Amino acid sequence: MNDKPLADLRVAILATDDFEQSEMTDPREALKAAGAQTTLIAPKSGKLQAMKHDVKAESFDVDQVLEKANPAYSDAVLLPGGALNADALRADPRAQEFVRRIDEAEKPIAVICHGSWLLVSAGLTKGRTLTSYYTIQDDIRNSGARWLDQEVVRDRNWVSSRQPSDLPAFNRAMVALFGEKRANAFKS
Repeated sequence: MNDKPLADLRVAILATDDFEQSEMTDPREALKAAGAQTTLIAPKSGKLQAMKHDVKAESFDVDQVLEKANPAYSDAVLLPGGALNADALRADPRAQEFVRRIDEAEKPIAVICHGSWLLVSAGLTKGRTLTSYYTIQDDIRNSGARWLDQEVVRDRNWVSSRQPSDLPAFNRAMVALFGEKRANAFKS
């Protein structure tokens, strides 16, 4: 059995200030442990401020600015939550276009908590099934999607989770989805 099922898979992590730290760092570590390469992409260069709920946490170096990021160079996307982070990203046309192009190419998207707002604003959720933090379930439903209150929901090339307590299940489902998509890409 391959202990690095995601060897050299390129994963874009889209975030901005005030993302929920564990929703970026825990999945990022799971991806790295599986062999993936991650790139933290943000609307601005420098450092991003993370949060632990409503308290400032660590800062993280931005690897690439969004305006220079090309979705063709990413094999998958991770969208961490945090209400302020997700609300800012959902209003950024560059972030919307990035996830649209990833989804059009049927590349996998892993999203947790409020991160689903970007998928709603990008017009991608109609007819899809996903979960999110419970406070945005109306936004999900109003966008034409089916919302489920489950720790992990898988719908085609998406996997979604509700909150930090779901991270162990989310990480397993994300690595599995990314690995399946990678295996299918090699068969083509």
